[in-house]
Amino acid sequence: MNAVSALIFIVFIGSAVLSYLAQLPLALTIILALIGIFLGYSVKMAQQWERAVILRLGKLHAVRGPGLFILVPIFDQIAVWIDQRIRTSEFSAEQALTKDTVPVNVDAIVFWMVHDPESAALKIADYNSAVQRMAQTSLREMIGSSPLSALLSERKEADAALKQAIGTKIAEWGVTVNSVEIRDVAIPANLQDAMSRQAQAERERQARVILGQAEEDVAQKFVNAAKLYAQSPEALQLRAMNIIYETSKERGATILMPTSMVDAMNPGAAAFALNMARNDSARPAPAAPASGTSVPSAGNRS
Repeated sequence: MNAVSALIFIVFIGSAVLSYLAQLPLALTIILALIGIFLGYSVKMAQQWERAVILRLGKLHAVRGPGLFILVPIFDQIAVWIDQRIRTSEFSAEQALTKDTVPVNVDAIVFWMVHDPESAALKIADYNSAVQRMAQTSLREMIGSSPLSALLSERKEADAALKQAIGTKIAEWGVTVNSVEIRDVAIPANLQDAMSRQAQAERERQARVILGQAEEDVAQKFVNAAKLYAQSPEALQLRAMNIIYETSKERGATILMPTSMVDAMNPGAAAFALNMARNDSARPAPAAPASGTSVPSAGNRS
């Protein structure tokens, strides 16, 4: 009995009592009492999210709600109240074997709602527990057909596949699956250690490959720079001067340079050294003295 029917019942029963006390006709008192009992039983109220499945003489008559509705006493009865709000059901699979025979424990949650109150009331006795058991069965089937790597890395795809599998099986019950989310995938501790070592080795391999590629790129850049400096000595001199400038930015720094490096960075000195080398190569060599010639002494000169 809801608040409205209770109020109606109290009003008519109170009227019947007052009429009896006022010594009004007994028929009026009986009629008021019967009306109060009838309306108290017949007037029902469903909330916004509720639906009432009504049977009349054992057969489906109507689905009422939300709001007020009236039942016919003795003939009508409410078979079940259906809640059409979104509900959640937690389910899990323990020690389920994946496609590559790895035992895992998987926890998941399904969001669902009843979209057809008539089917939910007439086609299945307890749709709430049926949804949970069907979700658990579908989860085990999905785990058995998926490798461990897919469960760990392709979580969104696994959620979508599980939603499709559960929704297809329970659609005939008037239930819709809104979403399914896998919350946790637990694997044995020894397997976690092995996977950790494998991931570490893979990261080290990738780091070595990246380092080798970087060294190859740097070496190629050096080769290109060497070719460019060979074609343009002035560029090499400018580069050397820039290196000295960069290293001399720090205060109090002392730079020791060989004289040959300083001369190499001076174009004038380099040109002078080149001319001197050419003059030395063009000058004739001094003649050697004859083998029979004697050098006069000091006494002979006089």
